[in-house]
Order: sequence, then C-alpha cells, then structure tokens
Amino acid sequence: MFTGIVQALGKVEFVRLEPPGRRLAIRWPNLGNTGLALGESVAVNGCCLTVVESRGEVFMVQAGPETLNRTNIGRLAAGDVVNLERALSMGDRLGGHIVQGHVDALATLRSRRPENDWDHLVFETQPEWTELMVPKGSVTLDGVSLTLVEVGIVEFSVMLIPHTLQVTTLGRLPIGGQVNLETDILARHVRKLFQAWMSHAGKSSPTSP
Repeated sequence: MFTGIVQALGKVEFVRLEPPGRRLAIRWPNLGNTGLALGESVAVNGCCLTVVESRGEVFMVQAGPETLNRTNIGRLAAGDVVNLERALSMGDRLGGHIVQGHVDALATLRSRRPENDWDHLVFETQPEWTELMVPKGSVTLDGVSLTLVEVGIVEFSVMLIPHTLQVTTLGRLPIGGQVNLETDILARHVRKLFQAWMSHAGKSSPTSP
C-alpha cells in the first residue's frame, strides 16, 4: 500500500525484453548504499512493482503483459523520468490517501492552464472511471495523490501546487501525454456492493402475473 506522496524522481537506466514481459532498471538518486530489499514493493508512476534486483541506487523490476498493456510502464525507455514511492510501513504518516498501486486505466492530458504559480490540468478517461470520482475526492495520477476539482462525463480536473509541479513528473507532462489512473479504492468498493445489492434485489423481486 502507498500514500500517493512521491518520494523521489527516478531515471530509467535501461529496458530489456524478457518475454512475456520486460525488465526495467531504475536509478533512485540519494537512496544510499543499502538500496532496496529484494522483494520490496515500489510504486513506479503509481504502478506497484516488485524489486527483483538491487545494486545501490539502481534497482530492477519486472512488468508482465497486463501491466504493459494497462499502464504507461510499457512505454518507458532509457532516460525517462518516473515518480517513485516505497510501500507504506506501520507507523508511517498517511499524507495522501490509500493507494494500492493497481492502475485502473490511462488518462490523457487535454489542457493545462497556468494560474499564477499553480497549474489547472484537465484529463480525459473512460466514463466507467469518472463515475467513481467526485469533486474534492481523491484520485491518483502517475502515483501522485491529488484532489479532484471538477468531474464530467469523460473529463476531470485537478490543481497542482508549485511543489507538486517541481517534485513530480506532472510538472513536465505535455498535452496529449498519458498518466496512470487509480481511482479511490473506497469508491470502487461502494460501487461493487451497490451492483451486488441491485442484482440481488432484481432476483428477489416478485414476477408479474
């Protein structure tokens, strides 16, 4: 589990094909000599991946077909910059919101409007995901916990403060760029329970004579 508070900007060292997936080597600056533990979970652009090798500041992860198809991990190349966060430990502060690292879909940046030192960003995604969003609710974009401003049928917007623009990849995201989207886990559970209740109610309702 993660919080959506990016801890570092990493750099992809290389991407290697390992059918049916890929292996990525990522450098975490100033991580220290201890590095990451083998088997540790790390959020890379909000996608939970397992450390399979670690050498100082450089660690390696593997991404399977589902991850490569559903997220922007499959589009990463050497030199790309990614948002990084280690998994939450007992006693850590939950500074953002509960993030699983399980990406729902991709969202596309449609517009960026500067407002003084802030940026107002509008994204587009499928209606099945905007249905799980509410204004002032939480959403995760490329591993960054953000507060929703407006929500439409296929579009939603967020405001980025100067700090977020500086310490995450969202500050350099171009128009048309795609980010990993994870909706609020609480909203997903509520929808699942409601669908189950509606299905049960439909089956138990009396039939017409």
